[in-house]
Amino acid sequence: MPSTIISCAVTGSAPTTPDKNPAVPVTPAEIAASAIDAAKAGAAIVHCHVRDPETKLPSMDPAHYREVTERIRDSDTDVIINLTTGPGARFIPSAEDPSIASPESSMCTPERRVVHIEEMSPEICSLDVATMNFNQHVFLNHPDHLAIMAERARAAGSKPELEVFDTGHIVLAKKMIADGLIDAPAYFQFCLGISYGAPATVESMIMMRDMLPEGAVWSAFGIGRFQFPIVAAAVLLGGNARVGLEDNLFLEKGVMAPSNAALVEKAAHIVQQLGGTVATVAEARERLGL
Repeated sequence: MPSTIISCAVTGSAPTTPDKNPAVPVTPAEIAASAIDAAKAGAAIVHCHVRDPETKLPSMDPAHYREVTERIRDSDTDVIINLTTGPGARFIPSAEDPSIASPESSMCTPERRVVHIEEMSPEICSLDVATMNFNQHVFLNHPDHLAIMAERARAAGSKPELEVFDTGHIVLAKKMIADGLIDAPAYFQFCLGISYGAPATVESMIMMRDMLPEGAVWSAFGIGRFQFPIVAAAVLLGGNARVGLEDNLFLEKGVMAPSNAALVEKAAHIVQQLGGTVATVAEARERLGL
């Protein structure tokens, strides 16, 4: 088996997770510290959202991204930074006129969604190749918007991590690759078990893996209780794995995860128990063409 690249999704954008588990980092300093600890535990990539330090709610403030990125870069780790571009795509129709977004929506231009990417030039940025029902809102990523974001990410020197939540999203991602918007090797993240997306099953992973273009690198994660079974399945199927408090708040049934590092350590243990090895940052950079 190839070595397994472990990614850690540090805090995410779900509004209530810091209230459910106090280990979820909120301030830029906490997010950076948690990312650094995850790197020391074996994560080659840290995937970062940011939050408003006062409200704990998701934020798009470039200043927060700047502080998180600079703190990680100033640390004694050489971890790969992956900044999200997911926020800004939440659409909830108004009850009076479905063609108009309700006040709870958070739609913005694709240019606004990559401001922090252009400023900070992370090695990786997520790109959600998905329009889908997501709980009670629509996660809306128009192909034209994705093209703009991909082009701007390339100009900033950032490799898109193609987040796909179902099989049709892979079809769109392959169209973007064919159109020259994504450089080889393409990097896919299978997002499994999310409401109204592909279920967190081995069957889903095999089908999605078999749809990938030649030479693609892929990773997978499962939400909640599916996090660690998906780690094991991804290793055995030749992929890589993501864990972290964005996706799962528990270390085991009934036991809250004390940190992102603890989740990474458990994932690394699973990899090793299955006869594999955890990829170093240098190995991850080489395989991803960074």
